[in-house]
Amino acid sequence: MSVTITETRIEGTPHLEAFLVHPERSSTRAPALLLCHGFPSKQRPGVPSRSYEQFAERVAEEQGWVVLAVSLRGCGQSEGQFSMTGWLDDVARSVRRLRDEGSQQIWLVGSTTGGSLAIMAAAQDPEIRGVAAMAPRADFDDWAAHPRRFLQHCRDVGVIDDDDYPDSMNRWSDELQQNRAIDSMKAMGERPLLILHGTNDRQVPPADAQLLADLHPAPELRLVNGADHRIRHDPRALAVLLGWLERQAGERLD
Repeated sequence: MSVTITETRIEGTPHLEAFLVHPERSSTRAPALLLCHGFPSKQRPGVPSRSYEQFAERVAEEQGWVVLAVSLRGCGQSEGQFSMTGWLDDVARSVRRLRDEGSQQIWLVGSTTGGSLAIMAAAQDPEIRGVAAMAPRADFDDWAAHPRRFLQHCRDVGVIDDDDYPDSMNRWSDELQQNRAIDSMKAMGERPLLILHGTNDRQVPPADAQLLADLHPAPELRLVNGADHRIRHDPRALAVLLGWLERQAGERLD
């Protein structure tokens, strides 16, 4: 099966850079997937959405999904400045874009911070069918504890490039405490949840994955032995994720 890749934008304020992958025989009944990237780093510059291109093509080609990958505000060529509420809004707008395309059955896949966003976004949108989160943070309390240090980090990696932003430091940092994946688990209900986490993750401890899984009635928690924070590049984790997506598509309600 061949695929069609379309460069696109998520319209609104701010405009977001994205790309959309359609399988050859796409229809409104095809399952749809939104890919949510993690927080950028100076070690891995570039366009976050594009780092998922090979994965998106594979899911579309082999399993027939429609896939949307977006660069959240402040990342790649997307406009705007980072805030946690802003990123959550970007995810919600991207879901609406898939619905505008005709997709009725939408799942979220997120890596690191994107995994946390996926859980929080699903909690806010009961129509999201399920979530796969790779190395998600249970909360952002460590960022919120040192807001000025974290703000400088945001400037260093380029997700904030306006010297006058934010207007209110307190409001900006409060968003880091008010938006927590661990607080969103109850609203996830019984919707499918896959959590993948590396046992050698030194940035987000595997205990975060266990905390999240403990709050879900039937989680699929996979701790990948020896994998680090960049677990989405581990072939063992990728195989589990692809298998999970295949099951989701097979079990979806028509």
